[in-house]
Amino acid sequence: MKMIHKDDLVDDLHHNVMNALKYPMIDNQDDHAHAHNEIHTDHIHDHSSSHMDHIDPSLIVFFFLEDLKVGKRIPIYFPKRDPSSSPHFLPKEESDSIPFSLEQLPNLLRIFSFPQGSPQAQAMESTLRRCEVKPIKGESKTCATSLESMLDFVRVMLGLESEFKVVSTIHFTESTTMLQNYTILEDPLEISGPKMVACHTMPYPYAIFYCHYQQSESKVFKVFLGGENGDRVEAVAVCHMDTSQWSPGHVSFQVLGIEPGSSPVCHFFPSDNLVWIASSTLISHM
Repeated sequence: MKMIHKDDLVDDLHHNVMNALKYPMIDNQDDHAHAHNEIHTDHIHDHSSSHMDHIDPSLIVFFFLEDLKVGKRIPIYFPKRDPSSSPHFLPKEESDSIPFSLEQLPNLLRIFSFPQGSPQAQAMESTLRRCEVKPIKGESKTCATSLESMLDFVRVMLGLESEFKVVSTIHFTESTTMLQNYTILEDPLEISGPKMVACHTMPYPYAIFYCHYQQSESKVFKVFLGGENGDRVEAVAVCHMDTSQWSPGHVSFQVLGIEPGSSPVCHFFPSDNLVWIASSTLISHM
């Protein structure tokens, strides 16, 4: 993780962020975006098999704070991306020239030559709708259409004079397995800082990030995981300590079987999502 000074953001981070990300294709991205942007375990094993049968596998990313301990076995869905065929950021001047609103969807479909009703058109509509939803109480959000606009939002949320880090999930092995049981192999590391911004990829013809900052407390962790098939992952996880303002229909409550405000909700991040953390940042074992 690299410490970034505000004056060097675009030059230094363009390379770092591009290396950290494997941008998803518009055809297969929507599943995992859904899990995070509705908020956006052994506990699951304890539920009946019929309950598990009705859970979208891409939603199996949520867990409880008390699960973060060595030896804990948790089922997790990590999507697999093909970076060679994934969309990238457009230059800011170009992205600013393209309308980005649900009202302009028919025009956008013509620009990108997607038939109305096609999977690509439906994914674009879903992204635009989510981007236009009003933030919940205590939340600030944006859908960044360029690297510069993402950095602008991060700087405003974390402080114009702040330095900050960007972290993402790292896969040390290659496999096609998306859902399996993982065991926590080492004591999780808490990356503590005064503020954080989470940015999630969204399905679109070019890279779009749904970025949000919440005033309520959140904790960020690095968790070293071992999969049943031998996969090794250094995963980024975020735990939201106060969920009292979340919708009762939030998918995390359905997966974990809890109600808003009753318990912190944690979730793992796929490798193409980012967490920005303001300094002073400390890394400590739980």
